[in-house]
Amino acid sequence: MTSATESASLAAPTPASAPTPASAKAAAVPTPRRGLQPGSSEAHLVRSATFASVAVAVVLIVTKLIVWRMTNSVSLLGSLLDSTLDVMASLISLFAVRQALIPADREHRFGHGKAEALASLGQALFVGASAVALFVSAGERIVMPQRITEPNWAVAVMVLSLVLTLLLVRYQRYVVQRTGSLAISADSLHYSTDTLINGSVLLALGAVAWLGWTLLDPLLAIAVAIYLVYSAWSIARLAIDHLMDREFADDVRKEIRAIVLSHTSVKSMHDLRTRSAGMHKFIQFHLELDGAMTLLQAHRIADEVEKMVQSKFPEAEILIHEDPEGVREERASFA
Repeated sequence: MTSATESASLAAPTPASAPTPASAKAAAVPTPRRGLQPGSSEAHLVRSATFASVAVAVVLIVTKLIVWRMTNSVSLLGSLLDSTLDVMASLISLFAVRQALIPADREHRFGHGKAEALASLGQALFVGASAVALFVSAGERIVMPQRITEPNWAVAVMVLSLVLTLLLVRYQRYVVQRTGSLAISADSLHYSTDTLINGSVLLALGAVAWLGWTLLDPLLAIAVAIYLVYSAWSIARLAIDHLMDREFADDVRKEIRAIVLSHTSVKSMHDLRTRSAGMHKFIQFHLELDGAMTLLQAHRIADEVEKMVQSKFPEAEILIHEDPEGVREERASFA
């Protein structure tokens, strides 16, 4: 925690060889981990998930491209377009994760966590673009129907796609559960959509190959495109919430207030503000304390409250300002 009483010492630059009181305190008393630390097991998981998504997408692109040229299936073309965009999205995610893991520096003192939200917006654009391309291709196939050649090869490649995608999504969800990575979460949502796409395309190809329902191929492609539009909006909305510093959910904010007010020396609190930047969380609020206590006592209580909140939110950076109880001041009011 950096309390308001330490702000003056942080504002003035100090030589690297002469630690500030805040840094001396941090060296003396171990503080809980805040955010994702470079070199940690969580950071390794995030990186491995991004590499895995790129590898799976490349394998699927090569196999789908070969079989699409053999079969001329528009629904398989839609799946190929989606896998191609998967590679682009995964590369963006890989870059974003690398940026997000860079520690805070002089120009970015809150860290680089919002790089993940920017990557998620890029993924949403890629998903939306694939939907538009698929709409166009399916419409052309409805107007000018064509037979699918070598349908058994198409079915085989879609089975492979389905298996690889399911394995990848399972691993990504494990990584998200461990790290809370926004970029991997967006990537996982995208690949979860792919499992439905691959399964639907597999059914359509089977119906075309063994029942002769040629119109089902473009109709299913249109259904996949509609689902892609929905997925793009879901990803974009979450990314925009992070970029616009949306507050934590109301139940989480109530939990924070309950923790703070459970301290016997805290009279009240106000101006609770929360936000997220990728895997990093930020919590700040004002404590109302007995105005007769000394500055040292107020600082000690703020430290105790910080530890209480940090025990529940270990990934958060917490900023506390101490106020004497009963002092009237202008405060922002939110409905």
